[in-house]
Amino acid sequence: MTMTPMTTPKTTTITSKVQITLPKAIRESAGIKPGDKVDVRATASGGIYIEKPGTLRAYDARLHALANRRLIRDGMTADEFMEFSRGESVARRRRKK
Repeated sequence: MTMTPMTTPKTTTITSKVQITLPKAIRESAGIKPGDKVDVRATASGGIYIEKPGTLRAYDARLHALANRRLIRDGMTADEFMEFSRGESVARRRRKK
């Protein structure tokens, strides 16, 4: 099954047991099936975030891997970084002047 992000909010009701039912479209989009465990946390903006366990750790691991590649070099200006990101080398820019 291909996961398709849902951008349209869906409304659900909190029961007297303080439980919610995730709408089918949301469950399918996230790949959540009956019996699956989910991580739940509050956001700084007052929202609630629900995700599959390990998703945040995987995201953090990807960020750390990118940071370890040192894509932004020490002492690089914003202009130099933009040129670098477009595939233009700093040395080439300096030769042009």
